[in-house]
Amino acid sequence: MRSRVRGWRLRHNELRRRSDVVETWTLLGVGLLLFVVAPLVGVVAGWWAHGDAQAAAEKQRAERRQVRGMVVRTVSGALHTPQTGRQPSAKVTVRWSEPGAGPRTTAVRVPTGTRPGETVHVWLDSADRGVRPPPDDAAVRQHAVTMGVCATGATAAVVVLGHGLVRQTAMRRRLAEWDRAWAATEPAWTGRNV
Repeated sequence: MRSRVRGWRLRHNELRRRSDVVETWTLLGVGLLLFVVAPLVGVVAGWWAHGDAQAAAEKQRAERRQVRGMVVRTVSGALHTPQTGRQPSAKVTVRWSEPGAGPRTTAVRVPTGTRPGETVHVWLDSADRGVRPPPDDAAVRQHAVTMGVCATGATAAVVVLGHGLVRQTAMRRRLAEWDRAWAATEPAWTGRNV
């Protein structure tokens, strides 16, 4: 039957080596880095990404405007983009009127199935070209959460890889110590002169 002695690496023991103590403190440091520092890095990265995305969304809202227009005609058929997860869209020509400017038209993408004569809301840039709507609060939050999770994962991966390198180095030194100790002890045990 085998029994384990808890904390043997930290207690004073004749068999305890310096590499055992270093490995124990490294393991404690890795635990601290994984459970405290990595989540903290994720929170800071998410907070920074939220502020950055919020500023970009506000800038886009300031540069773009939304108008209500009527679909005049369909320019192209449905364009399905399964890799982005967006719904299929079709390119149409939309006409709208602005006070003092008269009727205007532009080509924009709208959901497939929109027919001529229907009213749609479109976003335009300063040159009256159809553009995507600025990100809403949900998209900004999703971006911040994604950046935070990625930063946490990357930090954890760096910590785990670093710990693996430290353990590998400690194992090499431990084996070298064992080889030196055996080289000194083996002649007395075997009676051979080396």
